[in-house]
Amino acid sequence: MADRLNGKVAVVTGASSGIGEATVQALAAEGAVVVAGARRKERLDELAERVSHDGGQAIAVECDVTDEQQAHKLVQRAVEEFGKIDILVNNAGVMLLSTVGKSLSDQWRAMFEVNVMGLLYATDAAISHMKEQGSGHLVNISSVAGRKVTRDSSGVYAGTKHAVNAISEGLRQELLEDNIRVSIVGPGAVDTELPDHITDEDAREGLSGLMSLERLQAEDIAEAIVYAVTQPGRVSVNEILIRPTQQPV
Repeated sequence: MADRLNGKVAVVTGASSGIGEATVQALAAEGAVVVAGARRKERLDELAERVSHDGGQAIAVECDVTDEQQAHKLVQRAVEEFGKIDILVNNAGVMLLSTVGKSLSDQWRAMFEVNVMGLLYATDAAISHMKEQGSGHLVNISSVAGRKVTRDSSGVYAGTKHAVNAISEGLRQELLEDNIRVSIVGPGAVDTELPDHITDEDAREGLSGLMSLERLQAEDIAEAIVYAVTQPGRVSVNEILIRPTQQPV
């Protein structure tokens, strides 16, 4: 275990798999106490046990970030248990790729509710505590799709990630005087379960090229997050864009 985050309290959403799971482990390995939130409590419990086995500390909190009350309670749990919240990693997200015109409005709604509203709910709850502390760090997981829209059925998903980027920059400016830093981490193709949730066969086929690449691992993104949150207070890492070496767009 390292100690760059000793004494820090972090909350990670979408922590039951992929980037969220890796981030919980990486932050705990640096000495942070981590509150891991997601819908799949059994997986969270297993994660907390692994962290404890490795010498770290994490607690599991069942949370659906699309429910504003649950998102607020997740943040409040950190404050109640550990007295503060230093880092919030808004990682929870879904990627239900499809072109518009297939009447998949339930999927569009799900993406906006998780990727945008869930981020806002958790952030809204965290900010008040961070302002009282006089410090804090918000890390919002975006995507390459938050900077570039392509024809591979990503329009609506890209819209949610463009929103994440815009909200993050707005927060950065709003919170300057409160000593709260804001970082965007935008991954390219990562080897996680997100593509497995795509129901549109055309969209799945359109991803075949990216799926054949040597994709990033969740741990690669977690390390980028650790880099951002372990910088000196004078340093604000505003955005990290990270692609697989062979990803063309």
